[in-house]
Amino acid sequence: MSRLSHVDGIMTFYATRGMQAGREFYVAMCDFATVVRHFAFDKSSGIPPEMRAQRKIRESRINKISTYILENPTNYVFSAITVSVDKPMKFEPIPSDSSESQVGRITIPSNATMLVNDGQHRCAAIRAAYDQNREIGIERIPVVIFEDRGLQHSQQMFADLNQNAVKPTKSLALLYDHRDTFARFVVTLANDVEIFAGRTEMEKTNISNRATSVFTLNGIGEATRRLLDIKATTKSISAEKQKLAAEYWSHVSRNIPQWNLLMDKRMTPYDMRRQYVHAHTNILNALGMVGYVLTRRKDWKQKIRGLQDIEWSRSSPIWQDKVVMDGKMLKNRLGIKRAANEILFRLGVQDRVEGGM
Repeated sequence: MSRLSHVDGIMTFYATRGMQAGREFYVAMCDFATVVRHFAFDKSSGIPPEMRAQRKIRESRINKISTYILENPTNYVFSAITVSVDKPMKFEPIPSDSSESQVGRITIPSNATMLVNDGQHRCAAIRAAYDQNREIGIERIPVVIFEDRGLQHSQQMFADLNQNAVKPTKSLALLYDHRDTFARFVVTLANDVEIFAGRTEMEKTNISNRATSVFTLNGIGEATRRLLDIKATTKSISAEKQKLAAEYWSHVSRNIPQWNLLMDKRMTPYDMRRQYVHAHTNILNALGMVGYVLTRRKDWKQKIRGLQDIEWSRSSPIWQDKVVMDGKMLKNRLGIKRAANEILFRLGVQDRVEGGM
C-alpha cells in the first residue's frame, strides 16, 4: 500500500481492484511503518479462541522471523499479508483510455481497524524488527485488503486461508535452504557419499516400497545431527565436523555387507527394504548415535568393522521391540536409542548412548 497521504483522518494508497467470490477486494503495497502503526493483532492470552479471529501469537516465532529480517537485509522475502478493514473504503480508478481501470486510489479512515487475517506473526516480527532498526520502515510488503464483515466472517477467512496451506517437507526444506550451512552440507553428503549418491529421496520424507531410493535427505540430516551432536536449531557446521561426518558414513557404508551389494547392484532397494532394518531411517538414526559414541575413540575405524558381523535381518530377535514389532518397522526415540546401544554392544563397545539424543 504505497502511501500517498495521511491527512484529515484519511489514509490514501495506490491499489489494484479485483473481484473474488462476488466481493470486491484490493491488492496494494504497504511500507513497514504503516504495518507497525495500523495493523491489528491481539496478543492477549486471556481472550478465548471463540472470541478471536486469529491464532495466539507465539513469541518464539516472532523472534525467529524478526531475526531473519535483520540478519538478511538484502535478500529476505515475505509473502502477502491479508487484512480486513472495519470502516467503509472508497476506490477511485485512475482514468484510462480503455474500459474502467482496475488500478487506482483507495482511501481508508485513519481510525479503521485493519485486522490481520493471515500473516499476524509476520506483522508482529516486522514490528519487533522496526523497533530495533527504524530504517526498515520504508521496506514494503504486499497486502490483500477485504471489507471486514464481522467476527464470524473473519474467523471463516482465517480457516479458509489456512486449511489448504501445506508446509514443505523437511527434506525439501533442507534442499532449498541456501543460508543454512548444515543443510548445504547434508545435500553434499547425499551427493558425495557413495551409498547415498543416487539413492536419496530429495523431496519426500518417506519412501514407497517400489522406489529406487533408500534414504531420505531429512533422514541423512537427522542421523548426521545425532552423529555430531548438533541441535535442530543449529545452522552452521565446522569444516572439521564436515570431514568427520563424511568419513564416518563412508566407513559405515563399506562395512555393512548389504549396502555393498546395493552399491554393486547385486541387490535392489526394494529387497533391502523388505529384508533388512538398515534400509530404514530409524536404523540410520541409530547409526548416527553409534557414531557419536564411537568417534570419540581413537580406534573407531577398527571397531566399526564389527558392523559386518551384525545380523541386520528384520526377522532377527535383536531388533524385536526396539525397531521391529510384529514384522513391521517402528520409529520411536526410545526404540532408536535401544537399537544404537544394541549395535554398540555388538561392536564390543562398553559406552552407551545416554539422554534423549
